[in-house]
Amino acid sequence: MSVTVALESPRQHGVIRLLELSDAYAQSLYPPESNHLVDLSTLEKPSVSFFVARNGEAIVGCCALVEAGDGTAEIKRMFVDPEARGLKVASKLMHALEALAVDRKLVAIQLETGIYQPEAIGLYRKYGYEEIEPFGSYLPDPLSLFMEKRLR
Repeated sequence: MSVTVALESPRQHGVIRLLELSDAYAQSLYPPESNHLVDLSTLEKPSVSFFVARNGEAIVGCCALVEAGDGTAEIKRMFVDPEARGLKVASKLMHALEALAVDRKLVAIQLETGIYQPEAIGLYRKYGYEEIEPFGSYLPDPLSLFMEKRLR
């Protein structure tokens, strides 16, 4: 089977399972004040485009592109099922969200990730994201890394 990515609702069993796995993973690495997770209702807002990756019918990854309204957007809730690692799920999600950002003529995509997630940091660097200062409502945090990719 090949992995596909599409815009879908986050309110479905397979996605909720991934979000719970993501929450547990983040909570195992960082204290509550360093976890910047958004909840399911936030992911359903009109400013959010939610991507679901499937291997056949199975939901194996997800991420959200949250538009700020100023020409930028933030990647939130990027997560791949540990059992699906090696299928290039994260790369397919990145291609889909970046293509949407370009279609919407956004100027930049930003993100916050934790310093104890080398795989995530490596993925974002591979796609051209560079370290920046905290953005939006984020405060400096020694456990956070802020990154951005300019699109034009």
